Amino acid sequence: MKYDVMFKILTLLLQKRKITANEIASRYDVSVRTVYRYIEEMNVCGVPVDVARGRYGGVTIADTFRLPTGYFTREEYSATINALEAMASQISDESVISAKEKLESRQKNEKRELSVSGNIIVDGGAWGDSGKFTEKMKVCEQAVNSCKCLMIDYISREGEHSKRVIDPYVLIFKQNVWYVWAFCHTKQEFRTFKIGRIKSATFTGSEFKKKEFNRDDIGLNFYYKDDELIDVTLEIEKNMLADAEEWLGIDNIEPRGNGFVASLTLPDDGVLVNKILSYGGAVKVISPPELKERVKLSALKIAEQI
Repeated sequence: MKYDVMFKILTLLLQKRKITANEIASRYDVSVRTVYRYIEEMNVCGVPVDVARGRYGGVTIADTFRLPTGYFTREEYSATINALEAMASQISDESVISAKEKLESRQKNEKRELSVSGNIIVDGGAWGDSGKFTEKMKVCEQAVNSCKCLMIDYISREGEHSKRVIDPYVLIFKQNVWYVWAFCHTKQEFRTFKIGRIKSATFTGSEFKKKEFNRDDIGLNFYYKDDELIDVTLEIEKNMLADAEEWLGIDNIEPRGNGFVASLTLPDDGVLVNKILSYGGAVKVISPPELKERVKLSALKIAEQI
């Protein structure tokens, strides 16, 4: 009984995306307290259900959450919908009609593909990504195209966890990373959010009117202040050229002698030293001296642990 009701609540949330706890309790003949307990258990299982008060309040499930596509193949979707449609034409059963509409909506969502740049397909997710990143991209793309407000659950680089309402203006792809530039209602200013750091995103049901803006309004040195950037010159061995080009960009690398050299400005964010070391000595620091020394000390520390 318990898990049957929990699954029905999940199905209802996937259909409506937002509903009150009182409505759920009334529909399934349980107490509001029981509804909250079920929601807690769903969260433990990794289902992003949230309870919020105020203007955007209610029980919501992130628009980025979907059931695994393996539940049905496309052929099974079509066959089931056709069978339900035939049944609905013979009997007036609201449950049959509701089931058909749910499956049609689900099938439409599954067929919809991300097309941020026309015929160009860009996958910004990590290797082995289960589809969660793609779902976040779909939601952000739809919010940008339709001027829809989003409630996002965001984790900053410093580990700060926050929920905020944003008006997404544009998607940005830089150095193999996707960002969304948006007006943040919490901070009352435009900010750039890394999509990979958005844990979940939910449409609030509100829309916004875009103000005029141009490329110069968007600061593209994301998150970094001037004192967090460093001018670097690197020497790159030929066997590591392809990987270095993907990291640094082809335009920043020039041939020199039997190898290559790159001179550019990089964020000195604590990851730089590890990134250089990951090339196993095929990328060497020429300048600045302090960065060269930090790489040397980190390499010695690694050697001591072997």
